Amino acid sequence: MDFKSIALTTRPRLQACEDVCVLQVKGNKGEISPLDSRFGDRISQNLSLRPTAPHSTHSSTLPLPGKEPTFFTKCGGVLTDSGGTLSSPNHPDLYPPDSHCVWVIRVSPPFLVQIQVSSLAIEGPSPCLFDWLEVREETEKTSAVTRFCGNVPPPTLNTNSSTVLVSFHTDGNIGGNGFIAQYHSILPGQKSCSREEFMCDGGRCLLPISICDSHPNCQDHSDEVNCNQKHKECGGKITGEYGSLSSPNHPKPYPHQQLCTWQISVEDGQVVRLSFQNFSLETQDVCEFDYVEVYDSTDTVPNTVLGRYCGSALPPDLTSSGPVMTVVFVADDGVADSGFYASFKAISLSERTCSPTQFACGSGECLHQDWRCDGWNDCADGADKHDCINSTYPPFTSPCEPIRVEMCRGLSYNLTSFPNIWLTVSDQREAASILHKYRVLMELACFESFRRLVCGMFLPHCSPQSGVLQPCQSICSTAEQQCSHALNLINLNWPFNCHLLPDSQDPMECCLP
Repeated sequence: MDFKSIALTTRPRLQACEDVCVLQVKGNKGEISPLDSRFGDRISQNLSLRPTAPHSTHSSTLPLPGKEPTFFTKCGGVLTDSGGTLSSPNHPDLYPPDSHCVWVIRVSPPFLVQIQVSSLAIEGPSPCLFDWLEVREETEKTSAVTRFCGNVPPPTLNTNSSTVLVSFHTDGNIGGNGFIAQYHSILPGQKSCSREEFMCDGGRCLLPISICDSHPNCQDHSDEVNCNQKHKECGGKITGEYGSLSSPNHPKPYPHQQLCTWQISVEDGQVVRLSFQNFSLETQDVCEFDYVEVYDSTDTVPNTVLGRYCGSALPPDLTSSGPVMTVVFVADDGVADSGFYASFKAISLSERTCSPTQFACGSGECLHQDWRCDGWNDCADGADKHDCINSTYPPFTSPCEPIRVEMCRGLSYNLTSFPNIWLTVSDQREAASILHKYRVLMELACFESFRRLVCGMFLPHCSPQSGVLQPCQSICSTAEQQCSHALNLINLNWPFNCHLLPDSQDPMECCLP
């Protein structure tokens, strides 16, 4: 069944944590001051790795609090040449679990250290609580830490220091191919970015996807200037009885960093029927990197989404409820495929029917008959659950089990179900292992609302009456409103996409943990 997914926002972009342990940033000048000591202590015990002495070029020993040192070969060291390369153990093969490596890069003043990560494949998600590559630069007045994970190399890092500490940390679970990076010594006036990157703030480099994304990333907002020329290759307004649209270059691979929006309009009294003939986007568990999203409205209002699609499966035919439909195509800077080709036609309201093997939701979306009365909420308006008393389809019978994860006890429900169909978590033990990582944030005043959200995602509500339910969008929005500022103070990104959750208060549609 093509379940509509929710997920951690793991978009593999630059992950920045300005000294997660004991620092916070004030104002625009990057002034540093201590955080609450209890939170700093707890975070430092879980996240911070500090070297106690320089290590040899071919081995490093990093004492952890309360643990004996662990020895690794070709991991860490002191680098004093004007340029060089460093990489994770075993690169390009999988890095080992429980690795702790520290490199000390020292160049002669007034030269500064520039770092370019050419390959990155480190377990996420944001905010990089599991495995990470971390760059710490020290100056007389400030200390700055930048943390990376995911699968897209970050932009060039122009530091303001002649001594930089680079640490690589992994936990005991999921691994990846790690990283390889090059460093160079440059004079302050030689700061540069790669050809496709954008420089601002006197040496800060941004990836192309961060330019003209409606979110200023530069202090002077220069990354949001002259944006009317971006994404000019696709999108636009389409009118008429019929027509077509496709990803740029189709059937050749589409370009990176695309944001295309088509608005399809037909005459009043008609609706839009959209059909996909070709469809091949980057394959992913959750459609958040490259995807097509279709809206039953004139703009991208979240509660009018007819569907979001990725991978190679052909999306179903979609029908609007009115004379306008909006189609959005998004592509990041990672894998590119051949894209899609779709056609549309205007049909009268009386013609808005589905095939004999399908039924229609109130939105006009056609779904397979097997999805009717199956216990799952497939139509936003609940049309798939109407007139189910005499249905030959069996009710939802997936077994519910008591919640055993300590962090998630005391919710509004005490039963859950596994495997988790939205986050591909196999059992409660796996969920507990993931949730344990979030306990490092428990000193935040907003942790209770954050706990309700993550528990609702990782241990979803289960009942014989309504099946397995996602958390309601309001739970996520409330947690984001209460917690995002606190997370921003320690430069952690909000890790969820609330718009992917059901926008409802109906206890049969979603859950209020």
